[in-house]
Amino acid sequence: MTLPQNVRVLIVDDHQIIRDGIKALLNKVDGIRIKAEASNGFQALEILDKHHESLDLVVMDIKMPAMDGIEATHQVRKKFPGVKVLALTMHDDEAHVIKMLQEGAAGYVLKTTGKAELAEAIQKVAQGETYFDKQASEKILQFFSKEGAPKEKKEFVDPCLTSREIEVLKLIAEEYTNPEIAEKLYLSPRTVDTHRRNLLQKLQAKNTAGLVKYALRHDLV
Repeated sequence: MTLPQNVRVLIVDDHQIIRDGIKALLNKVDGIRIKAEASNGFQALEILDKHHESLDLVVMDIKMPAMDGIEATHQVRKKFPGVKVLALTMHDDEAHVIKMLQEGAAGYVLKTTGKAELAEAIQKVAQGETYFDKQASEKILQFFSKEGAPKEKKEFVDPCLTSREIEVLKLIAEEYTNPEIAEKLYLSPRTVDTHRRNLLQKLQAKNTAGLVKYALRHDLV
């Protein structure tokens, strides 16, 4: 996927001072442009109704009045699938991380993060990859490890997957990015992206979390 010349961002947070702070940080970063802001999920959806073609990514808070970030993320991904969502929040508990992931957020970082990490998260998510900071990654792995069925290798019989798709799936579960997978397997990034889409379709997974869950349940990582 080709990264736009500038990642066009909508900031959604109910605190003006937070929105101002994010804008002050990101407006100094090459390749990122703040195009709009909203104070809750309803406002964000209204903006996207009119301007979704000129927006690439939503930086989404979770706790907000009127419509919170969880429901807003669900609506954004349902109505505007071309727009990515990155959660930016103070909540580092498992429940919030998993719920945002399940609703389609492609990234999750805490508000304690620095400018460099936030910019990296935005750029990776805009490229169609995922970005979860250390705390969020730990919560995701803990969740899927707890709820996964007992791992028996004999259960892993899935003739619909090719050997290459299984290789890609393993690397996705190990948090490799598309370019890293491409380099490791001597493939083009476009081919890796095709394998990722095929995996989502074949495994009937809604997002990367579903792929990771499948890999963990079948002892692929």
